Amino acid sequence: VLVSLPLQMTLYFNAYYFPVWCLAEGMMLQLKYHLLPWHYQFLLVTAFLILSLAEVSRLYLGYVGNLQEK
Repeated sequence: VLVSLPLQMTLYFNAYYFPVWCLAEGMMLQLKYHLLPWHYQFLLVTAFLILSLAEVSRLYLGYVGNLQEK
């Protein structure tokens, strides 16, 4: 079994720090949302959702791939 311990540790800590980042970024987005033009509002919300979904999928695939040696 060739599981990468440094990768597993990185994924583990990232899984715990990601909700903190998500909460902080969501609060900052909420605070400045009404001050921005509509196109920036759309771009910020879209980028936030895409980055969040990409990070969740990256963490899941990292866990599965590292533990199953894929």
